[in-house]
Amino acid sequence: VQLQASGGGLVQAGDSLRLSCAASGRTFSSYRMAWFRQTPGKAREFVAVISWGGSTTYYADSVKGRFAISRDNAKNTVYLQMNSLKPEDTAVYYCAAGVVFSTTSRDYNSWGQGTLVTVSS
Repeated sequence: VQLQASGGGLVQAGDSLRLSCAASGRTFSSYRMAWFRQTPGKAREFVAVISWGGSTTYYADSVKGRFAISRDNAKNTVYLQMNSLKPEDTAVYYCAAGVVFSTTSRDYNSWGQGTLVTVSS
């Protein structure tokens, strides 16, 4: 599956932003989908994951209660709604597709190109 992330931008602390990740291929609904983020010099960090049907989600503690992952299998798209953004949320955000429900980047074999989110204080 090929992934295309979009929706990043420059926002102020406290603002909201929604990222989208469009997938190609007819097997999108069979994939677990996740969002990771990365800042320069640091390893890619898990943000959120959603099951193939959308009924199960899991979040990193740093974003729990502020971010929400969702998916629309009819549109082959996964979303990340980010509320109450903080400067420490600044990163390149990547969507990923995998066959297991995991928080580990190596379990995902398809990645989007990344979209930059910058949160100013």
